[in-house]
Amino acid sequence: MAMADLARNSQGEVVSLAAISARQQLSLSYLEQLFSKLRRAGLVESARGPGGGYRLASDVGDITISHIMTAVEEPVRMTRCHLEDNGGCVGDARCLTHDLWRALGNHIVEFLGNTTLGDVIDNAGAKKNARDAAARSLSDGEAPRKAAAGP
Repeated sequence: MAMADLARNSQGEVVSLAAISARQQLSLSYLEQLFSKLRRAGLVESARGPGGGYRLASDVGDITISHIMTAVEEPVRMTRCHLEDNGGCVGDARCLTHDLWRALGNHIVEFLGNTTLGDVIDNAGAKKNARDAAARSLSDGEAPRKAAAGP
């Protein structure tokens, strides 16, 4: 995720889209489109010229994943129908599992609305620290430890 990359690598400074593109293996033109939308939504600020790029407009704890998805126009929809249309999923009727998928979509929207960019970065940081610790243990000749079995 480009915003997670920006959050992790900016420390308040601007980061070029070329750097994000290289790290995330995303097309530069795709990132330009995304960051234009993110800027219009007030989630990032841009700096032009040599050494220009983008920085977050707010603290990572104030930017939800839902805000990001809304800004880049990526809706969470678990059904193929459009609820605002008068028609149904299958002809004029709703499909048999419509309410199931709609409820799942609602749970996902709630989860993304309660998950901040900071949460994403912290979790990624915790996993990296665990991998680094495991690698250090292995390089020191220690055998990997297994999790203790439950009662």
